Amino acid sequence: MPAVPSLRGLADVRRAVIACGRCPRLRAYCRRVARDRKRQFRDWEYWGRPVPGFGDPQARLLVVGLAPAAHGGNRTGRVFTGDSSGDWLYEALHRFGFASQPASVSRRDGLRLIGCYVSAAARCAPPDNKPSPLELRNCRPYLEAEVRLLRQVRVVVALGRVAFESCLEAAGWRDRLPASPKPRFSHGALSRLPDGTALLCSFHPSRRNTNTGLLTRSMWHAIFRRARALADAGPGPAGRKARDAPGRKM
Repeated sequence: MPAVPSLRGLADVRRAVIACGRCPRLRAYCRRVARDRKRQFRDWEYWGRPVPGFGDPQARLLVVGLAPAAHGGNRTGRVFTGDSSGDWLYEALHRFGFASQPASVSRRDGLRLIGCYVSAAARCAPPDNKPSPLELRNCRPYLEAEVRLLRQVRVVVALGRVAFESCLEAAGWRDRLPASPKPRFSHGALSRLPDGTALLCSFHPSRRNTNTGLLTRSMWHAIFRRARALADAGPGPAGRKARDAPGRKM
């Protein structure tokens, strides 16, 4: 398996993700989808490669999803872009001041994220939206690097159980948490992690969840209203480290 190169900056992570070939099954699937295309997008030139994270290097909010959609991120080359989940996400980010516009349709549409970074547990579109445990482990170094490099993050919103577990693993939080009570995934659950970062859980805005009413628009907006308040309140992890440094007068 190809080794992950040194990742010293977000640009390094982006390049490494795009060039990644660690999961042959996923790479073959993404290429096949890009070749065959969906009739609705027959005129598109699909991205068909692993999809990097996207956003503000000074982000206070990190949003982590599952994986690019076959005809969403795998088509457009930007995470959560070109599908219904992305429509829900960027509308909410815009509503609460984290995005310059409410829609994300292509990686050249001028969208900017403000104090926010969007990533995923897996960077290739998986068949049936189900990456294997091995594929998630293969992808984890990229999320680990983003968590390490995004030093101003105060709150992480995990979209779905897989993203929640990946966030705990990628940040090394699982091993540092007390044996009980461990953070558990449920919609709206909030945990404070060892460095003070807030971990906020939400159902994923997939069609299965939004069309059935498991996730309503008011529930969704409540998550990002709370994320906005958490991101704006108090010092982030870096600020806490400075505040609590030895010799600092309180």
